[in-house]
Amino acid sequence: MRTRAPLSLIALTAGAALLAGCQAAPSDSAAATPDADATARGEALGDGHGAIAGARELAEPALHLTSIGTDGAVHHLDLIDEQSEVLGDIAPADTLDSEGRFLFAGREGEVSIIDSGVWTWNHIDHFHYYEAPSRILGELEGSGTPRTVTSDLGVGVYFDDGDRGGEAVLLDFDALKKGDIVESFRLDLDAPGSLVAPIPGGALIADAGSGEIRRVDASGSELDTTPCVDPAGSIATNVGVVIGCVDGAVLAVSDAAGTALESIPYPAGGPSRALSFANREGRPTVAGRTESSAFWLLDTRERSWTAHDAGQPIVRVTAVDDADETVVALAADGSVIVISGATGEQLSRTEPLVAASVADPALAAGVDLVADQRRTYLNGPAERTLFELDPADGGRVARSFATEHAPALFTETGR
Repeated sequence: MRTRAPLSLIALTAGAALLAGCQAAPSDSAAATPDADATARGEALGDGHGAIAGARELAEPALHLTSIGTDGAVHHLDLIDEQSEVLGDIAPADTLDSEGRFLFAGREGEVSIIDSGVWTWNHIDHFHYYEAPSRILGELEGSGTPRTVTSDLGVGVYFDDGDRGGEAVLLDFDALKKGDIVESFRLDLDAPGSLVAPIPGGALIADAGSGEIRRVDASGSELDTTPCVDPAGSIATNVGVVIGCVDGAVLAVSDAAGTALESIPYPAGGPSRALSFANREGRPTVAGRTESSAFWLLDTRERSWTAHDAGQPIVRVTAVDDADETVVALAADGSVIVISGATGEQLSRTEPLVAASVADPALAAGVDLVADQRRTYLNGPAERTLFELDPADGGRVARSFATEHAPALFTETGR
């Protein structure tokens, strides 16, 4: 195991255990003021309900759109006051992954890790919202192209070095919340195309060479295995952690008794397999993008697949998973389509909002859709615009934010 030293920063610590008798965040608009003595001692605030030293609790989520320009500058747009700031600079990145607080910007040989400083803490029946100083924490280095899987369960990175195999890394998520980049394990694998997905107490390592998923503990020791040929795509839902396989998906469900691995095969006669998954964070249903105009919906609660055809090539698709089972897709012409997940019916379609971006091979891979409870967001690097869409109102562009930089990669933080 190797450990990288982070940049100097304010010590942050998070992730308190669930406590009985918790009360929701204050309903007034002013942020709660932390106890200065408790903060100085490094004690958690609010009886430990997700608070950290140096942070303040808010009455509502501090939602931001955090984007990375083609030059590597990290921009932070506040969705409440619409003001933007630059958090710092990293090397230009090819990929971006986030669980809602941390950003993992990947390029050949390393992943830059950024703490956005805003997050939501889920206490099952309600939420707590926090804000702390934003920081660029440093880089996680490895041999090859990084593939990051992250959720509120942790962070797994696979450095894919082609025919030479690769390195599977699990980060210590509690250490990361304190500002330290610490590896729980780093394992050598023999085959490219693998991935590492965090689960409670460890990780799933989808080994493309052996054609199986290995469940390991936090030290990397193997606990059990299940078949999974040609793994592609992973996502965490409020039911469990999904890994896509050539014939369906494996779902890891954890409870007090441990973690069980379940296989959910595709039904016969459907479209080609899903290559990636996306949804509104934490919800049970996820959308799976294929290489065609079709897409899959995987209901992890029901352990069932449903296929729909958008009728035209799509490049991104995400399940909003609201009461109306809404799905939002980005068509290959740059327009956004709102689809009924129940029937597959197209409900609305916007004009081509990001046509120039999806037509540019250098930019298209970074164009993405991110859904939260009320809105869906889209970046247009060529258009130098971030879009806020309302899926419940025909995909209406509720707001658009012109940017001075090209937002090549982006995500929503504070959620």
